[in-house]
Amino acid sequence: MTKPTLTLDEIRKNVSRVDSELLALLAERRQLSIEVAKSKIQTEKPVRDPAREKILLEKLVTAGKKHELDAPYIVSIFHSIIEDSVLIQQAFLQKLANPDSAQPIARVSFLGPKGSYSYLAAKHFFSRKQTTLAELPCKSFKEVVEIVENGRADYGVLPIENTSSGSINDVYDQLQHTRLSIVGEITQPIEHCILTAVDTDLENIDCLYSHPQPYQQCSEYLRSLGDVKQEYCSSTAEAMQKVAEMKSGNVAAIGNASSGALYGLKPLKANIANQQENHTRFILVARNPVDVTDLIPAKTTFIMSTAQDAGSLVECLLVFRNHGINMTKLESRPVLGNPWEEMFYVDVEGNMSSEEMQKVLEELTSLTRYIKVLGCYPIENVSPTEIELD
Repeated sequence: MTKPTLTLDEIRKNVSRVDSELLALLAERRQLSIEVAKSKIQTEKPVRDPAREKILLEKLVTAGKKHELDAPYIVSIFHSIIEDSVLIQQAFLQKLANPDSAQPIARVSFLGPKGSYSYLAAKHFFSRKQTTLAELPCKSFKEVVEIVENGRADYGVLPIENTSSGSINDVYDQLQHTRLSIVGEITQPIEHCILTAVDTDLENIDCLYSHPQPYQQCSEYLRSLGDVKQEYCSSTAEAMQKVAEMKSGNVAAIGNASSGALYGLKPLKANIANQQENHTRFILVARNPVDVTDLIPAKTTFIMSTAQDAGSLVECLLVFRNHGINMTKLESRPVLGNPWEEMFYVDVEGNMSSEEMQKVLEELTSLTRYIKVLGCYPIENVSPTEIELD
């Protein structure tokens, strides 16, 4: 057997050296992204250029072959780098468009103690903005909203829909009555695990603790466990706290593995959601709306109530089609106190300040009994540019 020319320690040192060089290069590339954003202000070019991204990826794949790097590996890495570049540019441009909202510390309310999915979404969102969080955990969605309304928090983070369990109706009902504006969004991967405080086996678990949403999102796996009791908590983080305090081999929590580690919990079973691609979309609410520069893609959310006549809703939806506005979400909720009357929540891709969206709002105002814009905010879900792989 041929002896290696380097010892394992020497190889590891070289790996660490290369990793350090990669980090320095990534930092340099991120700084160059800011310079790109500055130049786009002068040229009034949009942040995203799909044709340019496609050419870039194709060149990188070709160059990677010379280094014996396969195409999927190259594309996966640079999808992440391009996403980061887009979001960094958007955050920079939004700071310029909203100088009064730029602050080094943000007071943020969210559901559950530290470690909840709302907490993770808040951390993720503000890490992109290089803003420090002052965390304000809440016991209900209503409290999340009220704390922002009374000025104790600058922002509130609310989950609004999940790819597995659908819309979160409690949040839509809060939006119907609040004075707050939606100022941002983030889509967070949801990775549910069975978490325990002590070493045990699955067959020993007779009681689970979690928020109602994870129970819905993991219903297929939970049926396979048989007669296991389900206890409801106000958040996944509260469930983790309870299981950590019990230190029993018979109980477990459903939640995120990294959050569980905050409470000394270990994953007993991972990937238990009904869908492998399980994501939750969160919105960010604040007392004042934000301006969205026309250099970045924007989304507008509003609520409307139509006449109780046949075809009333269809007439409203045709307004979007006639103006070439893409509707991404339509949700109905009952109007409290008015039996059989529905309030419709609508998400569209469009900037409220644009001439086209102003025409849409004007037409909808004449067709509806009630309409209110809940917010216009940057789209932060960066769809990857696809290329053909050999």
